[in-house]
Amino acid sequence: MPLSKNQTRASADIPQDVDGLLRLAAQSMFDVLARSTEGMMVIDRNHRVVWISDGYKRFLPALGFNDEREFVGRPVEDVVPNTQMLQVLENGKPVLVDLLTNKAGTFLVSRLPLRNDAGEVIGALGLVLLDHPETTMQPLIQKFARLQQELEDTRRQLAAQRRPKYTIASFIGASPAALEVKRQARRVAQTDSTVLLLGETGTGKELMAHAIHSASRRAHRPLVGVNIAAVPETLLEAEFFGVAPGAYTGAERKGRDGKFKLADGGTLFLDEIGDMPLALQSKLLRVLQEQEVEPLGSNTVMRVDVRVIAATSRDLAAMVAAGSFRADLYYRLNVLPIRVPALRERLDDIEALAEALGEDIARRSGMPQKLLSPDAIEWLMQQPWPGNIRELRNTLEQVSLMSDDMQLTAAHFQGGAVAPAATAAAAAPAPQPMAPAITTAQAVAPLPELIEALERDAIARALQATGGNRMAAARLLQISRASLYERLARWPELEKSAND
Repeated sequence: MPLSKNQTRASADIPQDVDGLLRLAAQSMFDVLARSTEGMMVIDRNHRVVWISDGYKRFLPALGFNDEREFVGRPVEDVVPNTQMLQVLENGKPVLVDLLTNKAGTFLVSRLPLRNDAGEVIGALGLVLLDHPETTMQPLIQKFARLQQELEDTRRQLAAQRRPKYTIASFIGASPAALEVKRQARRVAQTDSTVLLLGETGTGKELMAHAIHSASRRAHRPLVGVNIAAVPETLLEAEFFGVAPGAYTGAERKGRDGKFKLADGGTLFLDEIGDMPLALQSKLLRVLQEQEVEPLGSNTVMRVDVRVIAATSRDLAAMVAAGSFRADLYYRLNVLPIRVPALRERLDDIEALAEALGEDIARRSGMPQKLLSPDAIEWLMQQPWPGNIRELRNTLEQVSLMSDDMQLTAAHFQGGAVAPAATAAAAAPAPQPMAPAITTAQAVAPLPELIEALERDAIARALQATGGNRMAAARLLQISRASLYERLARWPELEKSAND
C-alpha cells in the first residue's frame, strides 16, 4: 500500500542515522517530561542553574525570588535549600525517587546525571514529579515520617550511649600532680595522635580517656571502649574488626560491625592493652598505620577514621624487652604518653576526692551522705592505697553503709566497718548545747531575720566543732562549700575564724 503525502513527509523528517534517532528521542522525552512534570531544572558541572521550565517558575516566590533572572545562573545550593543535586554531579548516579522538603514545600523529585559523548558528567537534570505529595501519597509519607522519627530516636539513643561520661574537670584534685596530668590531657586533646595512658590500677585512666575525648574535636562522635582483658582471646579479632555476613557457621546473617567501625569518626579506648595477644598485635598495628579494617571472613577493606587511646597498668617497655609485646606496636602507641599519678603521690587531693565519692555513694545508695571528721581525713591521708582511688571508694562505701552514724571518724575506719561504741564516742566531738528556744517576743520578729540568726548560729557552731575547717563545716551542715562561703561573706567575724 503506497504512503500518503503526509506519511511521506513525516518519514522524510525522521533521521535515518542512529545518532540522529537518539537525539530526536532525547528531545521528545525532554519535551514530554517538561510538560508532564510539575517542574524541571538543569545545572552545569559548576553547580550553576542554567535552565528552568515554565512549571518550575511558580516555585520561585516561595524560594524568595521575584523572577527567573534572580534564580538562573546562581549555584543550585544557594537557591534551593536541602538540594541533593551536587551528589548526582559527584557520583554520577541517578536518584529516581526522593522527597525534598524546604521552605517551598515538600516534593517528590528525581535527579539524573547528564553526560557528554565521552561519558563524563557535565551536569544534572532535576524533576519535580509531585507537588505536596503528602496529600496524594499520604500512606507513603506517613511511613516515611515514622521511619525518619525512628531513625532520629535511634541516633539520639546511640549518641547518649557513646557520649563521654567525664570531662577533664571530673578528674578531681588541685595537687601539683593532678594539675599536671590535667594540663597534659588538655594539650593532647587538641591533636588526633594516639595517646597511651600509664598508671597503676584504680588511678582513673578510663576517666582520663573519656575526658580527653570530650575535650577533642571528636566529642560529638562516638567513644567506644574495649577492655581487652575481659574479652576471650578467640573473640578479640571479631570484636575489633567485625564479622562479614555468613563468615562462619553461626555468624549473624547480616554480619556485625567491629569496634573500629563503631568508633569511626570518634575515639576507640583500648583498656588493658598490655593483655593483647601477640597474634593480634600485628593486625592492630596495621589498622593504626593504615586506618583500614578488614572484617573477619571478608575480602573488602574499609577505611576508618579513628583516634586511639590505649591504657595499661603494666610495664610495656619491660614486656617489649621480654618479647611479650611487639616493639613496633609499643612505639606506635607511645606517641603521647600520659602517666596518671598514684593516689599516694597526691595525698592533698584525698579530702576533695572523699567528698565527691561520698556524694556519689549517697546518690547511688539513696542514703544521706556521711560526713568525715578531720581526724578521719587525717587517717585516710596516712594510708598507702595500693588500689588507689578505686580502693578509697570501696573503703568509704563499706564504712558508710555499715555505720549508722552520720559523721565518720578515724575510729570507724580503724575498727573496720563499725567502730566500738566507746571508741567512737571518745573520738566524736563533744555534743554542743541546743540553740535556745525562741521566746514569744522574738517570734514576732520578721521571718528573714529569724532565719538569718539561726543560720549564723549554726555556722558558728559548725566552725567551732571543726576547728574552723570550712570544708568539714560544710559537710557537717550538709551544704555545699559554695553555699558556706556565700554565707561567710555576710558575716566577716565568722569568716575570720574559718580556714581552708
